[in-house]
Amino acid sequence: MILRIALLFVAIGSVVILASCKQTPPPAANNSPAATPATTNTPGPLPDTGFKAEVTLADQAPKLRAGQKETVAIRVKNTSDVTWWQRGGEINTRSDNQFYIAAGSRWRDKDGKPTDEPEGHNGIPKDLKPGETTDMTIEITAPKTPGEWTLELDMVQEGVAWFSDKGSPTTKVKVTVVK
Repeated sequence: MILRIALLFVAIGSVVILASCKQTPPPAANNSPAATPATTNTPGPLPDTGFKAEVTLADQAPKLRAGQKETVAIRVKNTSDVTWWQRGGEINTRSDNQFYIAAGSRWRDKDGKPTDEPEGHNGIPKDLKPGETTDMTIEITAPKTPGEWTLELDMVQEGVAWFSDKGSPTTKVKVTVVK
């Protein structure tokens, strides 16, 4: 009788041990858009949900001379639900800047129309997870014509799109350009 009880305990223990070692098979492949990961570690375009940012000027808008180059401090926040890889992917061996994430500036005239004035771009200094911010600088070049201008700050994925083209808000700063 004692031997039967001992064997019963050994059998129950073996079943418990085997059950705890059983591996769960991976879920079946699902190629629906919802099953696609939001971000990858290879360089490529961000998903549409990745083009969301806040860019703010750290100081007051400078008063610039026509054609003057100035480095301004900005703060960038990733307000999307995906990680922004600094180089467009966790690993990027490309020799160009394709897919890099950068802060950018553009000039608009007094009526808010885009101009042919030079743009400024500067890559983010580190990878940014959703909700993270970084302080950085961007070099701007004042328009050659004196007057009232608007400096528009935005983000850009090089070779893909400006974030504002995907619905992200920009920061617009009034700047006086003098002779």
